Amino acid sequence: MSPTAPNSGPTSSPTSSPSFELLPGAVDSPVILHVPHSAREIPADVRADLLLDDPALERELDHITDSHTARIAAEAARACAVTPWLFVNRLSRLVVDPERFPDEREEMLAVGMGAVYTRTTHHADLRPADHDPEPLIDRYFRPYARAMTDAVADRLAATGRAVVIDLHSYPTAPLPYELHGTDPRPAVCLGTDTLHTLPTLLSAAREAFSGCGEIGLDSPFIGTYVPLEFYGKEPAVGALMVEIRRDTYMTEPGGPPDGPGVARLVSALTTLVNAVSP
Repeated sequence: MSPTAPNSGPTSSPTSSPSFELLPGAVDSPVILHVPHSAREIPADVRADLLLDDPALERELDHITDSHTARIAAEAARACAVTPWLFVNRLSRLVVDPERFPDEREEMLAVGMGAVYTRTTHHADLRPADHDPEPLIDRYFRPYARAMTDAVADRLAATGRAVVIDLHSYPTAPLPYELHGTDPRPAVCLGTDTLHTLPTLLSAAREAFSGCGEIGLDSPFIGTYVPLEFYGKEPAVGALMVEIRRDTYMTEPGGPPDGPGVARLVSALTTLVNAVSP
């Protein structure tokens, strides 16, 4: 998991755009639930540049989308004693992936999946070889990064700390694009960072998700999401990535949710947020 992009100053008001939404929580909540990969929406002009036909695109969306994670986060937020803030990407990661570096620092460039993907999960061509990513980065990636930076700065100003809980899912069987596909694939993978994931946060997550199956650490996905203005610099910004194996709560690859599985995850996420809130 790569931290996100450019620096920006704090803001005191919620932010939204057609591509993302910041839903306000309690004024005294330090928690931001971040849901970057749950959507399937692709604007028509972006769709026109994709090389896949409609059936192939639907299959790719099934594989690449963290389906139903926005629902899990929203239901948990409503159930929390102190309502967390909720930052949700409303566009597919096939438009831009807000959790990649937008430059050569991104390791996923090796498989054509930097901030703007050129290859699919199965190594097929997604965009033309000469596609210029800069217009999409400027239109979607940078505003998203600024807004997320602002949201974290706002929580720091209001509460003295921020806790970013980054919600994802991953398939039971590894996809060809994965760089660490041979690593263990537990029911719940917790991604951590040396500075930003305090032992108390990790311990709270282990306890909260203990009823959801085996819990692993940084396998098969590694790290956390922290805006670059704070990454490696501000220990008052806590961060944890929660990766859920999809067979525990839905029909794969992109099918309907499983009611009991979703309910367990909502309960676990609620417990975690409550544990790290005031």
